[in-house]
Amino acid sequence: MQIDTSLPKTHPYPTGRLLSLDALRGFDMIWILGLDEFIIVLHRYYPNSFTRFLAAQVNHANWAGLTPYDLIFPLFVFIVGISLVFSLSKIMQTRGRVAALRRVVTRSVLLYLLGLLYYGGLSKTVQDIRLLGVLQRIALCYFFSGMAFIFLRHPRPNIRLEGTPRAALFSTEWFIASRWLVLIVVALLVSYWALMTFVPVPGVGAGIFSEGKNLANYLDKKYLPLFKWDGDHDPEGLLSTLPAIGTCLMGVLTGIFLKQESPSPQKKVYGLAIAGLAALIAGYLWGLQFPIIKKIWTSSYVLVAGGYSLMLLALFYQIIDVWHLRWWAIPFVWLGTNAITLYLAVNFIDFKYLSSLLVGGPVEHALKRSGEVVLMAVTFLLVWGLGYFMYRKKLFIRL
Repeated sequence: MQIDTSLPKTHPYPTGRLLSLDALRGFDMIWILGLDEFIIVLHRYYPNSFTRFLAAQVNHANWAGLTPYDLIFPLFVFIVGISLVFSLSKIMQTRGRVAALRRVVTRSVLLYLLGLLYYGGLSKTVQDIRLLGVLQRIALCYFFSGMAFIFLRHPRPNIRLEGTPRAALFSTEWFIASRWLVLIVVALLVSYWALMTFVPVPGVGAGIFSEGKNLANYLDKKYLPLFKWDGDHDPEGLLSTLPAIGTCLMGVLTGIFLKQESPSPQKKVYGLAIAGLAALIAGYLWGLQFPIIKKIWTSSYVLVAGGYSLMLLALFYQIIDVWHLRWWAIPFVWLGTNAITLYLAVNFIDFKYLSSLLVGGPVEHALKRSGEVVLMAVTFLLVWGLGYFMYRKKLFIRL
Protein backbone atom coordinates (compact mmCIF):
# COMPACT_ATOMS: atom_id res chain seq x y z
CA MET A 1 0.00 0.00 0.00
CA GLN A 2 1.29 3.45 -0.85
CA ILE A 3 0.13 7.05 -0.79
CA ASP A 4 0.37 8.76 -4.16
CA THR A 5 0.57 12.55 -3.77
CA SER A 6 0.71 13.34 -7.47
CA LEU A 7 -2.27 15.34 -8.71
CA PRO A 8 -2.67 15.07 -12.47
CA LYS A 9 -3.46 18.31 -14.23
CA THR A 10 -3.68 17.22 -17.83
CA HIS A 11 -5.72 14.69 -19.77
CA PRO A 12 -5.01 11.90 -20.35
CA TYR A 13 -3.42 11.76 -16.91
CA PRO A 14 0.35 11.26 -16.77
CA THR A 15 -0.35 8.23 -14.54
CA GLY A 16 -2.41 6.67 -17.30
CA ARG A 17 -5.73 7.51 -15.61
CA LEU A 18 -8.82 8.70 -17.43
CA LEU A 19 -10.81 11.52 -15.90
CA SER A 20 -14.05 10.06 -17.27
CA LEU A 21 -13.23 6.70 -15.69
CA ASP A 22 -12.53 8.23 -12.27
CA ALA A 23 -15.76 10.22 -12.55
CA LEU A 24 -17.75 7.10 -13.45
CA ARG A 25 -16.18 5.22 -10.55
CA GLY A 26 -17.14 8.07 -8.23
CA PHE A 27 -20.68 8.11 -9.62
CA ASP A 28 -20.86 4.40 -8.89
CA MET A 29 -19.54 4.87 -5.35
CA ILE A 30 -22.03 7.55 -4.22
CA TRP A 31 -24.79 4.94 -4.14
CA ILE A 32 -22.98 2.78 -1.59
CA LEU A 33 -21.39 5.59 0.43
CA GLY A 34 -24.66 6.90 1.82
CA LEU A 35 -26.91 8.21 -0.94
CA ASP A 36 -28.91 4.97 -0.93
CA GLU A 37 -29.65 5.28 2.81
CA PHE A 38 -30.57 8.94 2.40
CA ILE A 39 -33.15 8.07 -0.27
CA ILE A 40 -34.65 5.30 1.87
CA VAL A 41 -34.95 7.62 4.88
CA LEU A 42 -36.40 10.35 2.65
CA HIS A 43 -39.13 7.98 1.49
CA ARG A 44 -39.82 6.85 5.07
CA TYR A 45 -40.62 10.37 6.21
CA TYR A 46 -41.95 11.81 2.96
CA PRO A 47 -43.76 8.94 1.24
CA ASN A 48 -45.08 9.80 -2.20
CA SER A 49 -44.94 8.31 -5.68
CA PHE A 50 -41.62 10.00 -6.47
CA THR A 51 -39.77 8.93 -3.30
CA ARG A 52 -41.32 5.46 -3.62
CA PHE A 53 -39.87 5.20 -7.12
CA LEU A 54 -36.44 6.36 -5.93
CA ALA A 55 -36.45 3.96 -2.97
CA ALA A 56 -37.29 1.05 -5.29
CA GLN A 57 -34.21 1.85 -7.39
CA VAL A 58 -31.82 1.58 -4.42
CA ASN A 59 -32.94 -1.90 -3.42
CA HIS A 60 -31.77 -5.16 -4.97
CA ALA A 61 -34.18 -7.39 -6.83
CA ASN A 62 -35.37 -10.18 -4.52
CA TRP A 63 -34.03 -12.82 -6.93
CA ALA A 64 -34.61 -12.77 -10.68
CA GLY A 65 -34.83 -9.39 -12.36
CA LEU A 66 -32.81 -6.21 -12.30
CA THR A 67 -32.90 -2.84 -10.58
CA PRO A 68 -30.39 0.00 -11.04
CA TYR A 69 -28.94 -0.91 -7.63
CA ASP A 70 -28.03 -4.34 -9.03
CA LEU A 71 -25.67 -2.63 -11.48
CA ILE A 72 -23.44 -0.99 -8.87
CA PHE A 73 -21.18 -3.95 -8.09
CA PRO A 74 -20.68 -5.22 -11.66
CA LEU A 75 -20.00 -1.65 -12.83
CA PHE A 76 -17.22 -1.39 -10.25
CA VAL A 77 -15.76 -4.77 -11.29
CA PHE A 78 -15.97 -3.65 -14.93
CA ILE A 79 -14.07 -0.46 -14.06
CA VAL A 80 -11.43 -2.52 -12.22
CA GLY A 81 -10.81 -4.35 -15.49
CA ILE A 82 -10.41 -1.11 -17.43
CA SER A 83 -8.09 0.39 -14.84
CA LEU A 84 -5.75 -2.59 -14.69
CA VAL A 85 -5.04 -2.22 -18.42
CA PHE A 86 -3.65 1.27 -17.88
CA SER A 87 -1.78 0.53 -14.65
CA LEU A 88 -0.26 -2.81 -15.68
CA SER A 89 0.64 -1.55 -19.16
CA LYS A 90 2.68 1.23 -17.62
CA ILE A 91 4.39 -1.13 -15.18
CA MET A 92 5.28 -3.63 -17.92
CA GLN A 93 6.64 -0.88 -20.15
CA THR A 94 8.78 0.70 -17.44
CA ARG A 95 9.67 -2.16 -15.07
CA GLY A 96 8.83 -5.38 -16.89
CA ARG A 97 6.50 -8.33 -16.53
CA VAL A 98 7.86 -9.53 -13.18
CA ALA A 99 7.01 -6.19 -11.57
CA ALA A 100 3.50 -6.38 -13.03
CA LEU A 101 3.07 -9.89 -11.65
CA ARG A 102 4.25 -8.69 -8.25
CA ARG A 103 1.74 -5.86 -8.41
CA VAL A 104 -1.16 -8.19 -9.24
CA VAL A 105 -0.32 -10.69 -6.50
CA THR A 106 0.31 -8.03 -3.84
CA ARG A 107 -2.83 -6.05 -4.60
CA SER A 108 -4.99 -9.17 -4.76
CA VAL A 109 -3.75 -10.41 -1.39
CA LEU A 110 -4.24 -6.98 0.21
CA LEU A 111 -7.76 -6.65 -1.17
CA TYR A 112 -8.67 -10.13 0.04
CA LEU A 113 -7.30 -9.46 3.54
CA LEU A 114 -9.11 -6.12 3.67
CA GLY A 115 -12.27 -7.99 2.72
CA LEU A 116 -11.83 -10.29 5.71
CA LEU A 117 -11.21 -7.25 7.90
CA TYR A 118 -14.28 -5.43 6.49
CA TYR A 119 -16.59 -8.24 7.59
CA GLY A 120 -15.24 -8.38 11.11
CA GLY A 121 -11.83 -9.98 10.74
CA LEU A 122 -10.58 -11.72 13.85
CA SER A 123 -13.04 -9.92 16.12
CA LYS A 124 -15.54 -12.68 15.34
CA THR A 125 -15.50 -16.37 16.08
CA VAL A 126 -13.99 -18.59 13.39
CA GLN A 127 -17.42 -19.72 12.23
CA ASP A 128 -18.50 -16.09 11.67
CA ILE A 129 -15.62 -15.20 9.33
CA ARG A 130 -16.83 -14.53 5.78
CA LEU A 131 -14.31 -15.95 3.34
CA LEU A 132 -16.01 -14.55 0.24
CA GLY A 133 -17.47 -11.07 0.11
CA VAL A 134 -17.44 -7.93 -2.01
CA LEU A 135 -13.76 -7.06 -1.61
CA GLN A 136 -12.75 -10.71 -1.81
CA ARG A 137 -14.60 -11.04 -5.12
CA ILE A 138 -12.89 -7.91 -6.44
CA ALA A 139 -9.55 -9.41 -5.36
CA LEU A 140 -10.19 -12.67 -7.20
CA CYS A 141 -11.46 -10.91 -10.33
CA TYR A 142 -8.46 -8.59 -10.32
CA PHE A 143 -6.02 -11.47 -9.84
CA PHE A 144 -7.27 -13.70 -12.65
CA SER A 145 -7.97 -10.81 -15.04
CA GLY A 146 -4.57 -9.28 -14.31
CA MET A 147 -2.84 -12.59 -14.97
CA ALA A 148 -4.77 -13.04 -18.21
CA PHE A 149 -3.85 -9.54 -19.33
CA ILE A 150 -0.16 -9.98 -18.52
CA PHE A 151 0.22 -13.28 -20.33
CA LEU A 152 -2.42 -12.96 -23.06
CA ARG A 153 -2.40 -9.23 -23.68
CA HIS A 154 -2.45 -7.66 -27.13
CA PRO A 155 0.96 -8.05 -28.77
CA ARG A 156 1.40 -4.42 -29.75
CA PRO A 157 0.93 -1.48 -27.37
CA ASN A 158 -0.84 0.67 -29.94
CA ILE A 159 -2.99 -0.77 -32.69
CA ARG A 160 -4.22 1.67 -35.25
CA LEU A 161 -7.87 0.98 -35.98
CA GLU A 162 -9.15 2.71 -39.07
CA GLY A 163 -12.48 2.77 -40.81
CA THR A 164 -16.08 3.14 -39.69
CA PRO A 165 -17.13 3.38 -36.02
CA ARG A 166 -18.29 -0.24 -36.18
CA ALA A 167 -15.01 -1.37 -37.66
CA ALA A 168 -13.10 0.58 -35.03
CA LEU A 169 -14.42 -1.71 -32.32
CA PHE A 170 -15.00 -4.93 -34.17
CA SER A 171 -12.18 -4.87 -36.71
CA THR A 172 -10.35 -8.10 -37.49
CA GLU A 173 -7.12 -6.54 -36.23
CA TRP A 174 -8.61 -5.70 -32.82
CA PHE A 175 -10.13 -9.17 -32.49
CA ILE A 176 -6.87 -10.91 -33.37
CA ALA A 177 -5.01 -8.76 -30.87
CA SER A 178 -7.49 -9.60 -28.07
CA ARG A 179 -8.74 -12.96 -29.27
CA TRP A 180 -7.57 -15.00 -26.29
CA LEU A 181 -9.21 -12.66 -23.81
CA VAL A 182 -12.43 -12.71 -25.86
CA LEU A 183 -12.36 -16.50 -25.95
CA ILE A 184 -11.84 -16.66 -22.18
CA VAL A 185 -14.90 -14.45 -21.59
CA VAL A 186 -17.01 -16.60 -23.92
CA ALA A 187 -15.70 -19.79 -22.31
CA LEU A 188 -16.46 -18.54 -18.79
CA LEU A 189 -20.02 -17.47 -19.60
CA VAL A 190 -20.90 -20.53 -21.69
CA SER A 191 -19.29 -22.96 -19.23
CA TYR A 192 -21.13 -21.39 -16.32
CA TRP A 193 -24.42 -21.59 -18.22
CA ALA A 194 -23.77 -25.24 -19.11
CA LEU A 195 -22.92 -26.16 -15.52
CA MET A 196 -25.96 -24.38 -14.11
CA THR A 197 -28.26 -25.81 -16.78
CA PHE A 198 -27.15 -29.41 -17.22
CA VAL A 199 -25.49 -30.52 -13.98
CA PRO A 200 -28.19 -31.90 -11.67
CA VAL A 201 -28.47 -30.76 -8.07
CA PRO A 202 -29.03 -33.73 -5.71
CA GLY A 203 -32.69 -33.96 -4.79
CA VAL A 204 -33.65 -31.15 -7.18
CA GLY A 205 -32.51 -31.93 -10.71
CA ALA A 206 -30.86 -29.94 -13.48
CA GLY A 207 -31.70 -26.53 -14.92
CA ILE A 208 -33.34 -25.13 -11.78
CA PHE A 209 -32.35 -21.53 -11.04
CA SER A 210 -34.49 -20.88 -7.95
CA GLU A 211 -32.78 -19.69 -4.78
CA GLY A 212 -31.37 -22.53 -2.73
CA LYS A 213 -32.05 -25.07 -5.48
CA ASN A 214 -29.47 -24.12 -8.10
CA LEU A 215 -25.99 -25.56 -8.53
CA ALA A 216 -24.14 -22.42 -7.36
CA ASN A 217 -26.05 -22.34 -4.07
CA TYR A 218 -25.63 -26.09 -3.63
CA LEU A 219 -21.85 -25.89 -4.04
CA ASP A 220 -21.69 -23.06 -1.50
CA LYS A 221 -23.70 -25.14 0.95
CA LYS A 222 -21.51 -28.17 0.36
CA TYR A 223 -18.02 -26.70 0.01
CA LEU A 224 -17.91 -23.05 1.20
CA PRO A 225 -16.95 -23.10 4.89
CA LEU A 226 -17.68 -20.63 7.68
CA PHE A 227 -20.13 -17.73 7.42
CA LYS A 228 -22.31 -17.37 4.33
CA TRP A 229 -24.31 -14.19 3.76
CA ASP A 230 -27.60 -15.89 2.88
CA GLY A 231 -27.61 -18.73 5.37
CA ASP A 232 -26.26 -21.77 3.56
CA HIS A 233 -25.13 -19.93 0.41
CA ASP A 234 -23.50 -16.64 -0.53
CA PRO A 235 -24.16 -14.08 -3.29
CA GLU A 236 -20.37 -13.86 -3.73
CA GLY A 237 -20.01 -17.64 -3.65
CA LEU A 238 -17.67 -20.15 -5.22
CA LEU A 239 -19.08 -20.98 -8.65
CA SER A 240 -20.48 -17.53 -9.40
CA THR A 241 -16.95 -16.12 -9.16
CA LEU A 242 -16.31 -17.53 -12.66
CA PRO A 243 -18.78 -15.25 -14.52
CA ALA A 244 -17.72 -12.35 -12.27
CA ILE A 245 -14.21 -12.74 -13.70
CA GLY A 246 -15.90 -12.48 -17.09
CA THR A 247 -17.29 -9.09 -16.05
CA CYS A 248 -13.80 -7.91 -15.14
CA LEU A 249 -12.38 -9.21 -18.43
CA MET A 250 -15.05 -7.28 -20.32
CA GLY A 251 -13.54 -4.24 -18.63
CA VAL A 252 -10.06 -5.36 -19.70
CA LEU A 253 -11.19 -5.61 -23.33
CA THR A 254 -12.74 -2.15 -23.03
CA GLY A 255 -9.52 -0.78 -21.52
CA ILE A 256 -7.47 -2.21 -24.40
CA PHE A 257 -9.80 -0.48 -26.83
CA LEU A 258 -9.65 2.86 -25.02
CA LYS A 259 -5.87 2.76 -24.73
CA GLN A 260 -5.29 2.72 -28.50
CA GLU A 261 -4.07 5.88 -30.21
CA SER A 262 -6.83 5.48 -32.77
CA PRO A 263 -9.71 5.63 -33.55
CA SER A 264 -10.68 9.15 -32.55
CA PRO A 265 -12.38 9.79 -29.20
CA GLN A 266 -15.71 10.31 -30.94
CA LYS A 267 -15.43 6.97 -32.74
CA LYS A 268 -14.52 5.33 -29.46
CA VAL A 269 -17.81 6.57 -28.05
CA TYR A 270 -19.63 5.01 -31.00
CA GLY A 271 -17.76 1.77 -30.46
CA LEU A 272 -18.60 1.67 -26.74
CA ALA A 273 -22.27 2.39 -27.44
CA ILE A 274 -22.51 -0.27 -30.16
CA ALA A 275 -20.82 -2.86 -27.94
CA GLY A 276 -23.12 -1.91 -25.06
CA LEU A 277 -26.23 -2.26 -27.17
CA ALA A 278 -25.07 -5.63 -28.51
CA ALA A 279 -24.38 -6.89 -24.97
CA LEU A 280 -27.81 -5.72 -23.78
CA ILE A 281 -29.62 -7.47 -26.62
CA ALA A 282 -27.64 -10.67 -26.16
CA GLY A 283 -28.10 -10.58 -22.38
CA TYR A 284 -31.85 -10.02 -22.42
CA LEU A 285 -32.31 -12.74 -25.04
CA TRP A 286 -30.17 -15.16 -23.03
CA GLY A 287 -32.19 -14.18 -19.98
CA LEU A 288 -35.26 -15.81 -21.50
CA GLN A 289 -33.63 -19.18 -20.74
CA PHE A 290 -30.94 -18.30 -18.15
CA PRO A 291 -32.62 -15.60 -16.01
CA ILE A 292 -30.91 -12.36 -15.03
CA ILE A 293 -30.02 -12.99 -11.38
CA LYS A 294 -27.43 -10.93 -9.55
CA LYS A 295 -27.12 -13.24 -6.53
CA ILE A 296 -25.70 -16.03 -8.69
CA TRP A 297 -24.19 -13.67 -11.31
CA THR A 298 -25.79 -15.47 -14.26
CA SER A 299 -24.23 -15.16 -17.70
CA SER A 300 -27.20 -13.12 -18.91
CA TYR A 301 -26.65 -10.79 -15.95
CA VAL A 302 -22.98 -10.38 -16.95
CA LEU A 303 -23.98 -9.28 -20.45
CA VAL A 304 -26.80 -6.98 -19.37
CA ALA A 305 -24.75 -5.35 -16.61
CA GLY A 306 -21.80 -5.09 -19.01
CA GLY A 307 -24.04 -3.50 -21.61
CA TYR A 308 -25.27 -0.83 -19.23
CA SER A 309 -21.69 -0.29 -17.99
CA LEU A 310 -20.51 0.29 -21.56
CA MET A 311 -23.38 2.70 -22.18
CA LEU A 312 -22.60 4.68 -19.03
CA LEU A 313 -18.92 4.80 -19.93
CA ALA A 314 -19.80 5.99 -23.43
CA LEU A 315 -21.90 8.79 -21.91
CA PHE A 316 -19.20 9.90 -19.47
CA TYR A 317 -16.49 9.63 -22.14
CA GLN A 318 -18.59 11.66 -24.58
CA ILE A 319 -19.26 14.48 -22.13
CA ILE A 320 -15.84 14.60 -20.46
CA ASP A 321 -13.36 13.49 -23.12
CA VAL A 322 -15.08 14.51 -26.34
CA TRP A 323 -17.04 17.61 -25.36
CA HIS A 324 -14.54 18.51 -22.57
CA LEU A 325 -17.32 19.45 -20.12
CA ARG A 326 -15.51 18.49 -16.94
CA TRP A 327 -16.56 20.86 -14.16
CA TRP A 328 -19.62 18.80 -13.17
CA ALA A 329 -17.56 15.59 -12.90
CA ILE A 330 -15.01 16.81 -10.34
CA PRO A 331 -17.17 16.01 -7.25
CA PHE A 332 -17.44 12.44 -8.55
CA VAL A 333 -13.67 12.33 -9.08
CA TRP A 334 -13.19 13.16 -5.40
CA LEU A 335 -14.78 9.80 -4.60
CA GLY A 336 -13.52 7.88 -7.60
CA THR A 337 -9.82 8.46 -6.94
CA ASN A 338 -10.03 6.91 -3.45
CA ALA A 339 -12.92 4.50 -3.93
CA ILE A 340 -11.64 1.53 -1.89
CA THR A 341 -10.37 3.78 0.91
CA LEU A 342 -13.75 5.49 1.26
CA TYR A 343 -15.57 2.15 1.06
CA LEU A 344 -13.51 0.95 4.03
CA ALA A 345 -13.84 4.28 5.84
CA VAL A 346 -17.64 4.02 5.86
CA ASN A 347 -17.31 0.70 7.69
CA PHE A 348 -14.65 1.75 10.21
CA ILE A 349 -15.63 5.38 10.91
CA ASP A 350 -19.02 6.15 12.46
CA PHE A 351 -20.00 9.03 10.18
CA LYS A 352 -23.57 8.96 11.50
CA TYR A 353 -22.27 9.63 15.01
CA LEU A 354 -20.19 12.53 13.71
CA SER A 355 -23.26 13.83 11.94
CA SER A 356 -25.28 13.63 15.15
CA LEU A 357 -22.69 15.86 16.85
CA LEU A 358 -23.47 18.51 14.24
CA VAL A 359 -27.21 18.24 13.66
CA GLY A 360 -28.39 15.69 16.24
CA GLY A 361 -30.00 16.20 19.62
CA PRO A 362 -31.98 19.46 19.91
CA VAL A 363 -31.42 20.30 16.24
CA GLU A 364 -32.80 16.96 15.08
CA HIS A 365 -35.68 17.28 17.55
CA ALA A 366 -36.53 20.78 16.36
CA LEU A 367 -36.64 19.62 12.77
CA LYS A 368 -39.17 16.92 13.76
CA ARG A 369 -39.68 14.41 10.95
CA SER A 370 -37.08 16.16 8.82
CA GLY A 371 -34.48 15.56 11.52
CA GLU A 372 -33.37 12.09 10.41
CA VAL A 373 -33.47 13.15 6.76
CA VAL A 374 -31.10 16.02 7.54
CA LEU A 375 -28.96 13.69 9.70
CA MET A 376 -28.54 11.23 6.82
CA ALA A 377 -27.86 14.05 4.35
CA VAL A 378 -25.09 15.43 6.58
CA THR A 379 -23.70 11.90 7.06
CA PHE A 380 -23.44 11.48 3.30
CA LEU A 381 -21.88 14.93 2.90
CA LEU A 382 -19.26 14.10 5.53
CA VAL A 383 -18.19 11.06 3.51
CA TRP A 384 -18.08 13.17 0.38
CA GLY A 385 -16.15 15.79 2.34
CA LEU A 386 -13.53 13.22 3.28
CA GLY A 387 -13.14 12.40 -0.41
CA TYR A 388 -12.76 16.10 -1.19
CA PHE A 389 -10.19 16.55 1.59
CA MET A 390 -8.06 13.65 0.36
CA TYR A 391 -8.27 14.91 -3.22
CA ARG A 392 -7.28 18.47 -2.27
CA LYS A 393 -4.41 17.19 -0.12
CA LYS A 394 -3.30 14.93 -2.99
CA LEU A 395 -3.68 11.81 -0.85
CA PHE A 396 -4.40 8.93 -3.20
CA ILE A 397 -4.04 5.61 -1.39
CA ARG A 398 -3.02 2.85 -3.81
CA LEU A 399 -3.07 -0.76 -2.73
